[in-house]
Amino acid sequence: MKVALVTGSSRGIGRAVADLLQDNGYTVIYTGTRESKPEGLPEACIYQAVNVADQADRERIIRFAVEQFGRLDLLVNNAGVAPLIRQDILEMTEESFDRVIGINLKGTLFMSQLAAREMLREKTEIEDWSPRIVNIGSMSAYTSSTSRGEYCISKAGIGMVTKLFADRLAAEGISVFEIRPGIIDTDMTSVVHEKYERMIENGLLPVPRFGKPEDVAKMVLACASGLLDYSAGQVLDADGGFALRRL
Repeated sequence: MKVALVTGSSRGIGRAVADLLQDNGYTVIYTGTRESKPEGLPEACIYQAVNVADQADRERIIRFAVEQFGRLDLLVNNAGVAPLIRQDILEMTEESFDRVIGINLKGTLFMSQLAAREMLREKTEIEDWSPRIVNIGSMSAYTSSTSRGEYCISKAGIGMVTKLFADRLAAEGISVFEIRPGIIDTDMTSVVHEKYERMIENGLLPVPRFGKPEDVAKMVLACASGLLDYSAGQVLDADGGFALRRL
């Protein structure tokens, strides 16, 4: 039995990731911010309410995984939010910045720290141990979007979090990856769906369509498979070719 913890997995990309991992033999801990299991999740799935911006919640969910299953094979740091209101960088508030950074960046950093400590402890107890951490970043890590600067900053930070943990853990046999989704058809992009649709129609992407949550989920599964383990901090772009920056 392999155990995966996927943060922010009640819907969108996280839900697709959790479902695909479960379909491929993982025991998956689904998480979200609602206290009770949201409607629509698999009936028999394991669900826990977690606010990754909160230290006590982070510690509790790692402890839950260990106490319930005795191991944690895979952490997928997916939980993330956009600003509640898109505002020009000159108007961005500290409140919005703190909220986005707290969930997206601080949550990813300290969830990784807790999971890594546990994975290192389990290394001495489990044979053929090959745990992994996968961070869900964004093309916003390197793409300016001045109406949601706090989001871009948080995703750029996740890029460095990935590098730091990959560097620290590679020699310990723990692989760390980052996946950078592009324009994915989720609730987060629904408010600008028509804008992005026009841009795609006008040639923005070599692969001329919106991405689907399942496109990202497949990359997570590839990272979890072990086929990519001879790398450290590898970044996979799930973006329809946006990163090519073509003329």
